[in-house]
Amino acid sequence: MPLKPDPTFYPSPASAAEAPAEKLAYVVTLNTGTNGDQRPDALAVIDVDPGSSSYGTAIGRLDMPNVGDELHHFGWNACSSALCPWAPHPHVERRYLLVPGLRSSRIHVIDVKDDPVNPKLTKVIEPEELHHRTGYSRPHTVHCGPDGLYVSALGNPSGDGPGGVLLLDHDDFSPRGRWEIERGPQHLAYDVWWNIGYDTLLTSEWGTPNMVEGGIQPELLLSNQYGHHLHVWDLRRRRHKQAIDLGPEHQMVLELRPAHDPSRPYGFVGVVVSTADLSASVWLWRRQDDGSVAVEKVITIPPEPAEPDQLPDALKPFSAVPPLVTDIALSIDDQELFVSCWGTGELKRYDVSDPGSPKETGSVRIGGIVGRAPHPASGPVNGGPQMVELSRDGKRVYLTNSLYAAWDAQFYPEGIDGWMVKLDNNGAFELDPKFFVEFDGERPHQIRLEGGDASSDSYCFPS
Repeated sequence: MPLKPDPTFYPSPASAAEAPAEKLAYVVTLNTGTNGDQRPDALAVIDVDPGSSSYGTAIGRLDMPNVGDELHHFGWNACSSALCPWAPHPHVERRYLLVPGLRSSRIHVIDVKDDPVNPKLTKVIEPEELHHRTGYSRPHTVHCGPDGLYVSALGNPSGDGPGGVLLLDHDDFSPRGRWEIERGPQHLAYDVWWNIGYDTLLTSEWGTPNMVEGGIQPELLLSNQYGHHLHVWDLRRRRHKQAIDLGPEHQMVLELRPAHDPSRPYGFVGVVVSTADLSASVWLWRRQDDGSVAVEKVITIPPEPAEPDQLPDALKPFSAVPPLVTDIALSIDDQELFVSCWGTGELKRYDVSDPGSPKETGSVRIGGIVGRAPHPASGPVNGGPQMVELSRDGKRVYLTNSLYAAWDAQFYPEGIDGWMVKLDNNGAFELDPKFFVEFDGERPHQIRLEGGDASSDSYCFPS
């Protein structure tokens, strides 16, 4: 055990932004083979050092031991939240990646300390143990907290609700149990995160496993049965405080991005689609003087007209491409918000220095259901900006193009050819022509950057 905290833990967002640039990126991949050529999903290691001869290529890989996990979101075992004054684990280190299988409900513990280019699998938490100790299955989001690892889960082993949050132990990664003491009306689940300086935890909503695993169900979508609430919890007391309905038409309230500065009690959440007009939106939540949380829609992105013969079957009746906001990323200084429009193939950049009045400051097109906007290194591509990750200093933005196997098939029925790209965000906002990582027979999803990134850490001290 080290005698002092991990050097990749930072007390404030400003100190994190001053850290050295990342040289490696870790990316989970979904194998897309069928029948005889099915292989396990994997964790790929990508060289992101511009001075390296292998820049923009995969230089390491770890295949999982089983087929069919559907690796999705993942996170570090420890981060800057370990420096919180009340933290019971101040001397853990950022050493392991916790990688859930969203279909299999396995959680893989992967060691990247001794040889970061060649990760090693050290433990697998099997679905039976997860269910026995927590009652949950389909683990989705992993966030390192000062008192344990928080993992959101979509439902139970039968595929129904409620979904919720479970805790893993910091030391041996065993499931401790269900996090909630009083759930209140919360039933659907997706993301979990917090305003750590205000002891406030928030959760968002997608759907139960039975609602999402076969793809989007039009009858559920058009009857507004997917998630449209934001839930507010007491972080210390583990009790539900408030359910905020964004409106039933605002379907699938997904990625939570709280302000990084713990003195700022607000954050953003993305909504995939409105059944009223196919628009997507981003909402601001903000703590009020009485301790409650209020929300307001601060960004609306309209659909784009298209000929029906250009569209997949699910969209032909609408003669339009919805933006489908599936991920957002907030810079560590809380000044810029990046919004992925997986349907239209656009990444938007906003100035959110005034969080209630975002101003669009940049846009890059790549892929898209209709547009197929090209990359300089490849020509036209399919898929679109899906997972977005941002470097600590905010100068580099990484994108991958796969959402979820069953949903990929509905919106990109010809199949998605996996890619990862990088954008430079240092004055100009543009694709790096030298960085285009292709994935043959597999699709990339979430990205984690060496030493932490804009969506991995919580900070305990203001900048």
